[in-house]
Amino acid sequence: MATYTLPDLPYDFAALEPHISGKIMELHHDKHHATYVAGANTALEGLAEARESGNLANVNKLEKDLAFNLGGHVNHSIFWTNLSPNGGGEPEGELKAAIDEFFGSFEKFQAHFTANALGIQGSGWSVLSWDSIGQRLIIQQLFDQQSNTAQGTVPLFQLDMWEHAFYLDYLNVKADYVKAAWNIANWENVAQRLEVAREKTNGLLVLS
Repeated sequence: MATYTLPDLPYDFAALEPHISGKIMELHHDKHHATYVAGANTALEGLAEARESGNLANVNKLEKDLAFNLGGHVNHSIFWTNLSPNGGGEPEGELKAAIDEFFGSFEKFQAHFTANALGIQGSGWSVLSWDSIGQRLIIQQLFDQQSNTAQGTVPLFQLDMWEHAFYLDYLNVKADYVKAAWNIANWENVAQRLEVAREKTNGLLVLS
């Protein structure tokens, strides 16, 4: 059975300092993300065993475990590439044009995304997504690791609002963490994701 694996970071742990410390990045990647990978693989193994034995009593729990842990793996895999020590500033080209079209301006998008992030109750993510049905950019709140986002949407830019992502550096001042994250946003990566999402998802889901 194919298993999920922990991707390497595309930069050193300390590369995002002073915005995110190397200590947080090491713990976040090597401990938290690794735990999601292990949890997803364990859930897959449990589901395979349940099917083989015919004992499906634990399927409900295992499916929830898979959704949570696979969500954590996917979210973090995107998150690492959404950040760069050479990031910050404002997007250019097609990404800038799309942001201007659907949010009015980068400043309005930034304010909307920030309010979305700070408004999350408990743990979750603020997500800029491509809506393949409406063919537009939208911002969503992802609860925990796997819920509250619409099917047919493709995550392009994600900000982790779980406390483990910022507490060692910013304590409970989430606003300072979000403000710092804009300085390391990898808009080139987001632009690449937008290009692929537009090309590959048009017509993929048919509502009829």
